[in-house]
Amino acid sequence: MTPTTLRLYGTASDSIVDGPGLRFAVFVQGCTHGCPGCHNPESQPHEGGNVRAIDDLMAEIAANKLSQGITISGGEPFEQAAACAELARRAHELGLNVWTYSGYTYEQLAKAASSASTQNVSRETLSAARPDLAEQASAQKPPVPQNVSRETSRACSLPTSDRTRSLSTSNGARNLLDPDGVRDLLAHTDVLVDGPFVQSQHSYDLKWCGSSNQRLIDVPATQRTGRIVLWETQDYLPGKPASW
Repeated sequence: MTPTTLRLYGTASDSIVDGPGLRFAVFVQGCTHGCPGCHNPESQPHEGGNVRAIDDLMAEIAANKLSQGITISGGEPFEQAAACAELARRAHELGLNVWTYSGYTYEQLAKAASSASTQNVSRETLSAARPDLAEQASAQKPPVPQNVSRETSRACSLPTSDRTRSLSTSNGARNLLDPDGVRDLLAHTDVLVDGPFVQSQHSYDLKWCGSSNQRLIDVPATQRTGRIVLWETQDYLPGKPASW
């Protein structure tokens, strides 16, 4: 069933710090990572925030003709993966690019998504929004890069049910993720900023991430090649948005 609502911490309709260009930032509510020094600690409780209809949120995004793309942050988007995937899919239909921030690493998310059922992400669904990934969808799971650390492998080798996979979060807690939702959200994400915020690695010199362990990952290229491909920062030149 397609999600119709999303629990939000808040939104920013004109963000210039959550990715390139002018962006519509969506901050989801709920996060189990509990990173020390978190910039949005109020977004951590899952019972907080407010429930918003995705239709209403998309109407607000579509009305902002200056936006170059949307950024889904939080909170932890992959703990509402199915709803965030629907938001990202519809943003792609508007011609907007999608950045997603997560405290999980790409390797962890790819492992979680590997148990997803193929029915929920059909080739037809991906073809409509991401033709470059349509062929890959038939392979049943996104390729997992081979350079997975031992720590990541241990975190991702827990027993898996038909619908959920348990992962260790950065504060040692366990969280259950929906594999189908995780795979959907990865499929509709252009750039993933991954990994927990590590206060000892914080630097103001970093662009679009808070600590040096975090990576800006080109998701389509990573899924296409089966290895981590970092997104290359480019000098941003203002231009007419594709939505005009």
